[in-house]
Amino acid sequence: MFKALWLNISLILISFVTFAQMEKEIDPPFNIKTITFVQNNQNSIALFGLNDPFEIQFDDLYGNEANYYYEIVHCNYDWKHSDLSKNEYLQGFDGIRIQEYTNSLNTLQLYSHYRIGFPNKNTQLLVSGNYMIKILNEDREVVFSRKFMLFENIVSVPMQIKRARTLNTINFKQNIDFSIKSPNLLFQSPLQNVKVLLLQNGKLNEAITNIKPMYTIGNDLIYKYDSETQFWGGNEFLYFENKIIRAVNNFIARVDSNNGVYNAHLYTDNARINKTYTYNPDTNGNFVPLNVNAFNNAIEADYSWVFFTLSAPSFYEKKNVYVNGMFNNYAISDENKMEYNQEKGIYEKAIMIKQGFTNYQYVVADVNKKIDYENAIDGNFSQTENNYFAIIYYRENNQRYDRIIGKGVANSEEITN
Repeated sequence: MFKALWLNISLILISFVTFAQMEKEIDPPFNIKTITFVQNNQNSIALFGLNDPFEIQFDDLYGNEANYYYEIVHCNYDWKHSDLSKNEYLQGFDGIRIQEYTNSLNTLQLYSHYRIGFPNKNTQLLVSGNYMIKILNEDREVVFSRKFMLFENIVSVPMQIKRARTLNTINFKQNIDFSIKSPNLLFQSPLQNVKVLLLQNGKLNEAITNIKPMYTIGNDLIYKYDSETQFWGGNEFLYFENKIIRAVNNFIARVDSNNGVYNAHLYTDNARINKTYTYNPDTNGNFVPLNVNAFNNAIEADYSWVFFTLSAPSFYEKKNVYVNGMFNNYAISDENKMEYNQEKGIYEKAIMIKQGFTNYQYVVADVNKKIDYENAIDGNFSQTENNYFAIIYYRENNQRYDRIIGKGVANSEEITN
């Protein structure tokens, strides 16, 4: 009897831990590259309408047609497992092999290109909210995972980007004013049941969370904070293009193929922290695989080692410097960490990147990999063009998961005082 009681308690504890587990993205190994969400044939941030089609794609540089599987987990606002069982948020099943893959064509770097489209004949997602997709190998070990979000169009979210209201940051930060309006949905206990996620350029690793409504007007929720909804403006992303992979251009000083694949040596970048702002149109961190001589860029765009060099004297040996963008999911990892060349007096790093057009940035982080946005290598400017997103979560009383009931989008090109 005692053993049976102890077994029941153990099962309850295991179940509790499972449901309370927080999902974190797992970075891929070296051979997995160019992981991206795609909608309408364009790379996208991981935010899609419920029932709208989208894909996740990635490349395996081993090119051996390895078997990969996918698993999907539904999460609450805080990325802990929701209380829904799998058949409540997923019609069909997951855990099946990815069947759509193609080997590269006419490339020095061999790779296999994989894609999964949703909804598909095996998997249809039934509810809005946060999701984690995990890609597994044949041993059912997680190779990498990515967060994505599905939303419903129940509320409207008008947004406006303004300069910071605090004098010491007015030239460096951007503030978001927004409201939540719903003609049909009557909010229950909005201070507790409505949650907001604010994103700059879709970067989940620097989201602003847990913002409560400042006040309400009827059924409208108003958010007009001075500091709680501010982001550092940053600077425009740097970029290079190598759509003709053997050619040099304004970004690439030299190209060779000494080690069997292409090597693109970029011109040295200089830190912009002490320079005035210069308008330089970018794609807010995005990238586009592109080979001008190809019919299918997904499998005909080649890979090359891209050699980054950075001259940033005021940062030397003080903090760790990383290269990132959407091409590597803004990862603060050893694979993207620059090394300081004492002899040349510059930071250096080589990263294998699929050819095309690529936005990138340099960031500084401490030993705990916390990014120092205030002291950014390229400075912060209120004029910087950024995309902003407000994602609205709602859980009615007695509901068992956090829905996403709407989103707002704004751009800082229309910034006001």
